[in-house]
Amino acid sequence: MPKEHLPVRKIREVLRLKNEGLSNRAIARVCKVSNSTVGEYLEKANQAGLSWPLPEGMEEETLYQKLFLGKGTSSQPVALRAPDWEEVHRELSKRGVSLRLLWQEYREKNPDGYGKTQFGEHYQRWNQTHTNTMRLPHKGGEEMEVDYAGMTLPITNPETGEISQAQVFVAVLPASSYTYAEIQPSQELIHWLGGHVRGFEFFGGVPKILRPDNLKSGVKTPNRYEPELNPSYQELAEHYQIAVLPARAQTKRQSPCREQCAECGTLGTRSAA
Repeated sequence: MPKEHLPVRKIREVLRLKNEGLSNRAIARVCKVSNSTVGEYLEKANQAGLSWPLPEGMEEETLYQKLFLGKGTSSQPVALRAPDWEEVHRELSKRGVSLRLLWQEYREKNPDGYGKTQFGEHYQRWNQTHTNTMRLPHKGGEEMEVDYAGMTLPITNPETGEISQAQVFVAVLPASSYTYAEIQPSQELIHWLGGHVRGFEFFGGVPKILRPDNLKSGVKTPNRYEPELNPSYQELAEHYQIAVLPARAQTKRQSPCREQCAECGTLGTRSAA
């Protein structure tokens, strides 16, 4: 497999630090790359006639072309042609599909294409400019979002051979995307509440606000403005002195917990539908 290129931000940093007079060894420590890699990129930049500061407005693809394809290249080669980001975005909405999995499929068709880091950076940039979803800022430790993942996991009883479908409880701190997940036999109340307690222990504290989905284990009566909590869930909130603000009924998008599971790609394989 071809060697993966450094991200553009790291290439820029190598050139900037060299311009500041740092040695290759010092630059390697700062950028967390090998000394030989620093030398290689500085040599490529020298051959391409590039130095810091880079020309204003130079796009990422232009920089890669100059470094790896020579100054005379005027068009982007097939190997570096970007995938259909709209299609990537649609695929990510499917259960069990992760960005890493889509990158692996892309590289099978384009062996000399984007590395994993570049693929992710390109997609995030496309997503920020092509989607209308408003992303609200979160304060660290203020909220914890809880839900069950959209898929289940088959569990086999070693004695009877019986297969049951286990639930995946997920808690996420949205400010950092720090995630806790556990396998549960069902979505019954005792497991739902236990998942919260173990999540608190995992995170080492409790948030100010809990944001559950409107599943029956947590919300007795879903309502757009005044949902009624399950009594036991209300007691848990009072015990830990937490405010519970369920997701609004009938306007729910895919929950952040499920997005996190799809992103990490650990809960399933490629979905056909």
